[in-house]
Amino acid sequence: MTTIRQRKGGKVPEGDEDQPSEEKNVKSERKILYDHTGGKLWNILSLTVGGIVAISLGLLTSVYVATLHENDLWFSNIKEVEREISFRTECGLYYSYYKQMIQAASIQQGIVNCKQYLEPVYFYIYTLFGLQAVYVIALYVTSWLLSGTWLSGLLAACWYITNRIDTTRVEFTIPLRENWALPFFAIQIAAITYLFRSHLQPAQERLTLLAVFVATFLFSLTWQFNQFMMLIQALALFILDCFDILPTAKVMWLYVIQISGLLLVCALQFFNSMILGSLLISFNTSILIARTIQKNLKKGSLLNRLGKLILHALLVSSLTLLVNKFIKKILNLESDEHIFKFLKAKFGFGATRDFDANLYLCEEAFGLLPLNTFSRLSDTLLFYVYIFILFPMTITAVIVALRNLSCSNQAQEKLEECTISLKPDAAYNLIHTVLFGCLALSTMRMKYLWTSHMCVFASFGLCSTEVWRLILKCVHLYTSQRTQMIKYLIPIITLLYIVYKFWPGIMDELLELREFYDPDTVELMNWIKSNTPNTAVFAGSMQLLAGVKLCTGRTLTNHPHYEDKHLRERTKQIYQIYAKRSPEDVYRILRSFSTDYVILEDSICYERRHSRGCRLRDLLDIANGHIMDGLGENEPDLKPSLYPRFCEEIKKNLPSYTIHFTRVFQNKTFHVYKLAKHK
Repeated sequence: MTTIRQRKGGKVPEGDEDQPSEEKNVKSERKILYDHTGGKLWNILSLTVGGIVAISLGLLTSVYVATLHENDLWFSNIKEVEREISFRTECGLYYSYYKQMIQAASIQQGIVNCKQYLEPVYFYIYTLFGLQAVYVIALYVTSWLLSGTWLSGLLAACWYITNRIDTTRVEFTIPLRENWALPFFAIQIAAITYLFRSHLQPAQERLTLLAVFVATFLFSLTWQFNQFMMLIQALALFILDCFDILPTAKVMWLYVIQISGLLLVCALQFFNSMILGSLLISFNTSILIARTIQKNLKKGSLLNRLGKLILHALLVSSLTLLVNKFIKKILNLESDEHIFKFLKAKFGFGATRDFDANLYLCEEAFGLLPLNTFSRLSDTLLFYVYIFILFPMTITAVIVALRNLSCSNQAQEKLEECTISLKPDAAYNLIHTVLFGCLALSTMRMKYLWTSHMCVFASFGLCSTEVWRLILKCVHLYTSQRTQMIKYLIPIITLLYIVYKFWPGIMDELLELREFYDPDTVELMNWIKSNTPNTAVFAGSMQLLAGVKLCTGRTLTNHPHYEDKHLRERTKQIYQIYAKRSPEDVYRILRSFSTDYVILEDSICYERRHSRGCRLRDLLDIANGHIMDGLGENEPDLKPSLYPRFCEEIKKNLPSYTIHFTRVFQNKTFHVYKLAKHK
């Protein structure tokens, strides 16, 4: 641009009458340039500080949970067998595969030379505690992306830490598959949040889709419940796409990514049939098919579009059931039937005597979310803020959905300039938190998927300009300056409250020292290693046998991997040791699985943890058609058993038992019997 400068003497020459206005333009352009440069520097500074805070909080969380684990068990001071026993139930099974891998000669010759610097067990647990750092950073970044300020990420991380009892259980169930998976799920949510931002460059969009795929694949690879979590995620995308709140092209890509990730996992898991028969693959495939059949879904009047959407939903539902049934019929799949029996009984669609379904129904973890969860979440103000943000955003989503259905595209663009709107990334996180909240309310074990995202959603809302603008407009107090002040002031006050109230408790918790103590189990494992051949086959409860495999390396008849139908049936047969069966029947069952030793636990045989009807022996009695022990009602068609309870009667050393079983070990908790090998 050419400019004319004023000549010396201050007189404007003829023809230069426009010079003052052009001088103003120059100054205006310089101001814009300075503002742009200053804004760019501020963004770089904010990004740097926010990134440093995110990494620092992630590392602090990792150190925090690692310290709690050490303080609770005195892990560094106990023996190896005690460390392994501390991995309870299925945790021991998962760790045993890692132990088996590092003891293999080919691996030893390769990567496990790190043993001279770090014990294998510490490499394992530190990897998981390190993933907690990744988890917190992903939550932090998601909140930051939604609100535009890293202050909300800081608040999300602080809420995650102070609500640790309800957001994670990694410090006492380290090897659980969910502890491997949830950090990758959080990364996937962060990537999806970024994907739904407007004005992404094509290269940015492709890289984000790649990040979503990698995170989806790793999440699917590490957790057996991945297909059900992603089914809920797919349902969220389907709902938002139907109401034209998300860009359809990106949603279609996400459906394809979910299918591709699962199929790749299926191949890597030696063609795991349960994955092929998953509802997620059937649902996503049905949506893609329905989209090619139905055209112009997003055109027409309100009633016209509602009719199309209802038809679309019915078509997708019908196709999903047909495709799923077809796949299961062709491949003869029954791996997940116990889950559907459990869901049917849980939601009141008929009682069941199915042993596997009742085993889930009677576990507290698969029951409703306890009410005291909300009181704990309220102590940190998390639940109050969450509800405070959820209500106006839900109202906004309903209004936007109805507006989208009512208006044409041109009218919609005009209305968005003057009425309330909902960004696609915020809309996705809204429906995500609502659906996973419903899942958590119905099944306590799934609360960790909800509570961690609750931290993200509440912190985003508290630091969001759009949310505060909406709230202040509703109460006729909106000004731009007031909105900016509140979006920073309220979160800072909340952070100060959290630090003031919970910092002393966290410090006290870090100073509290305990020690692992389970002498009966240690004695059992040491006896097995010293007194049984390496090829011996052991039968017993799923939970205990996982520890036997880990600590002794002996062969098992069954273990806690419950996603295989044949293994479920085998477990039910093995559990007849706690039922009312004859010694001949029990011996025949055990020997059919080549059992050499059977371990009986008094804690199961005389169980008091569950109420009548939910004790393991009761579930077996019901499944076998026998009347339960103790006072109380029985279903009319149940009959008394002809035999006493095996686990009780065998201790009397009657001839009918000793001919098949010889007691070779006992302590206050366990009784081990060796099976005779009759010709």
